[in-house]
Parts: sequence; structure tokens; C-alpha cells
Amino acid sequence: MNLSNLQPAEGSVNRSGKRLGRGQGSGKGGTAARGHKGAKSRSGYSKKIGFEGGQMPLQRRVPKFGFTNINRKEYKGINLDKLQELVDKKAVKNTVTLDTLIENRLVKKNDLVKILGGGELKASLKVSVHKFTATAKAAIEGAGGEAINL
Repeated sequence: MNLSNLQPAEGSVNRSGKRLGRGQGSGKGGTAARGHKGAKSRSGYSKKIGFEGGQMPLQRRVPKFGFTNINRKEYKGINLDKLQELVDKKAVKNTVTLDTLIENRLVKKNDLVKILGGGELKASLKVSVHKFTATAKAAIEGAGGEAINL
């Protein structure tokens, strides 16, 4: 190695092309490669989402209808056969709580849970969640378990 073949380490120097707006002699002076006039040539420009060049945006010209209830509660439904699967996999013994369902990734921590009557439940379980359908409650109690609303 000598002075004639010194060079920086690989990847340490990365120049990204010509610098813009540094005088006519640089080759990218004047308009700084932005063209003449218009919104894109100005400083501070940022296109808004859905902007269509001044034309009325699609989101505003499509008719709106219907009603959205701001007090609506969304429940995550879990069928009885899912509870039976947990018992078969030995993930639960005799009690199913919200924490148990979160650990087994059936629901997330902020979900409201409703047990639905799909499938059949053979195990005797003590289930405590937010809601039950009538058929689910009957099936749980029929299997010798207990349904508790939170």
C-alpha cells in the first residue's frame, strides 16, 4: 500500500448525484431540476392524499348514505368447538377466562367476546366472557359447566 492507491473503505462514501440549486455553473442551478412554475416547483409543496389537480376528488363526489352508530359494540365470536379444541390440546383445564383466550391468541386484549353455539362441547367448563348466545349458554350448562357474564 502506498499513497497512490489509498481509497476510502467500501460503503463509507456515498455521494448522491449533483447538488441542486447551487448556481448556473453546477449544471443544476436556476430551477434546480423542478421545471418552471406550478405547485411542484414551489418550496413547501406536498400533495394532499386524494388531490386530483383541483378537480373535485372522487371521495367528495361519490354520494354518501346510510348511518353509522358511534355507540356500536363489536363482539369477537368464538364457537363452542374452539373451546373444545382448547380442552383437547390441554391448553385449559376447567376454566376459560378472557386471559386464557388471549394467551391462546383467539382474541386480542381489547376485544369484547361472545361465545356462539357452533359445534359441540363435551367438557365441563366454567366460562367467563362478556356475552353468550342462548344456545351456547344451554350447551355449556348441559355439559355440566357454568357460563358467567363479565
